[in-house]
Formats: sequence, structure tokens, C-alpha cells
Amino acid sequence: MAELYLVRHGQASLGAENYDELSACGRTQSRWLGEYCAQAGLTFDRVVTGTMRRHAQTADALLTAMGGAPAEIVQDADLNEYDFHALFSALGESGLVPGLLAEGSMKPFYKGLKQVLQLWSEDKLPGRVPETWRQFHARCEHARLAIQRGGGKRILVVSSGGPIAVFTQQVLQAPAAAAIALNMQIRNSSVSQYVFNDSAMSLVTFNTLPHVEQAERREHVTYG
Repeated sequence: MAELYLVRHGQASLGAENYDELSACGRTQSRWLGEYCAQAGLTFDRVVTGTMRRHAQTADALLTAMGGAPAEIVQDADLNEYDFHALFSALGESGLVPGLLAEGSMKPFYKGLKQVLQLWSEDKLPGRVPETWRQFHARCEHARLAIQRGGGKRILVVSSGGPIAVFTQQVLQAPAAAAIALNMQIRNSSVSQYVFNDSAMSLVTFNTLPHVEQAERREHVTYG
């Protein structure tokens, strides 16, 4: 059986003009994860990332801390996050995200996100969206199968919370509501580990932060 280490990107810049950019905290999280992998003696035969900037920045910081990248790094747009701005806009509330973030707490944003994801999964959003929930689910499955069939004994994948949640939902054969619940819990730079072969995949650990376990690092546990 081969191993998959599925990493969520480090903290991005939620609330800033460009979300798709690691914050200083996100760069630190990614570096710490790379240092942890090096100390644990982990090496990767293959690295796959989404095409978003935060994915590449996370992989770069992680691999640099490990001492360099393997021979092959592949980008796959199927690992990209859903467009949450577009989902909120499909409610007819294009200014809702900045308003939620301006309240000074992340709780209103995540409450709103959970609600909009539920409507999206049930195909009940009143406006047009760039992809349906079914299409998102299908491309996540396509990415997962490509990883399973791409070769290598230990694979590192850097993606986002949405695809990671759907990967886990699919592996566990759980309902759509499980993917939404999992999505709300996935922490920045967290690691979910799976074992797999060409035809099957099993979950070993989910959403772990071995590189942020020390008490003095707990302020670097983030979700956005």
C-alpha cells in the first residue's frame, strides 16, 4: 500500500484584497510542517498541488524546510477550492463576505459559509454558480483517482479545505452533509493521512497538526 499525506494550505489572507496569498502565519505554519517532516525522516516520491498561489507557496515553504523538492511536482486544477465568493453572490448578497468579516469575528463568516454550502449541496442557491456541487464533487473524485493511479510510494498533496473534506467523505462513503461538517473543521497546514492502492483508499488520520502541538505554538492554529 502507498501513503498519501494530504495537506491543507497554510493560513491565507482572508479579509484582504487578495485571499490567495499566504499570511506571515501561513508561511510559518508551512515551514514548521516541513521541519517536522524532515525530523520524522519523511521523504516524498511525488508532490501534487492545486494551481492556486497559496498551494504553491505552502508546498515551496514546506519542501524548502525539508531540504528541497523531489524530482516531480505536478499541478492539478481539480485540487482547487470552490469559489466561496461566487457562492455568496449566488444568494444575491455580493457584499455579504466583506460584511461578515468586518464584524471582527470569524464566527459570523463560518456560520454563513456553512449555510451557503448546505444550499449549494442541495442545488437551492437562487443565482448562477461557476460549478454545481455535483461538478465539484466529481472533480475532487477525479483528482483523487489520478493520485491513486499516478505511482509512487509516499505522495504529498497540497490542496484546500473543500477538496480535503470531499476526499474524506468519499473515502468514508459518507453523505454530503459530512463533507460540509468536515470542511468547517479543517485547520491550516493540517495533515490527513491515507493508505491506498490503484482501486482503494483508507483514512488513517484526519486534520492533525503534529508541528503545532507545542503550547507556545497554539496561537498558530487557524482555520482560514
